[in-house]
Amino acid sequence: MPVFTPIGHDDFVADVHALAAGIAASGWTPDFIIGIGRGGLAPAVYLSHATGLPMLSVDYSSKVDDFAEAPLFRLAGRTRAGEKLLFVDDINDSGRTIAHIRGVLAAAGATAAVMRFATLIDNVSSAERVDYHARTIDRRTTKDWFVFPWEAVAPAAAIAEDAAEVPDRIA
Repeated sequence: MPVFTPIGHDDFVADVHALAAGIAASGWTPDFIIGIGRGGLAPAVYLSHATGLPMLSVDYSSKVDDFAEAPLFRLAGRTRAGEKLLFVDDINDSGRTIAHIRGVLAAAGATAAVMRFATLIDNVSSAERVDYHARTIDRRTTKDWFVFPWEAVAPAAAIAEDAAEVPDRIA
């Protein structure tokens, strides 16, 4: 049975402020924040408000091409025009989502130099790296399943099902 660790709203807001501060300190300013659906949408909205930067979204979790793949092809074109994009997700856990998005963008001819990635939580043993994060964990030792504020309204069975999707993360 996984250990469910809730992240309260105040901690979530503090993490968003930490991301905003990290981005500001880097001297790099994106033209758009891109929320990765589903888990990255709430952090992207908050980060958009914290920074005053506009937000777009890609609904990766839907697996519906018009909302998942097609926007990535349009965003690749924007990078070729020089626009800087910051992709935001809740957690870089296995790296699977970030790898997929980077792969689709590369296949669509995106300019990698103008794209960056940010997550609230970064797993240091993930296959992918992010440019900005608020917290770090190491899945080799941290097996908790983090329950973000927007997930806390889901039925417990749905949260457990999400956690069990990749058993190595929590076992």
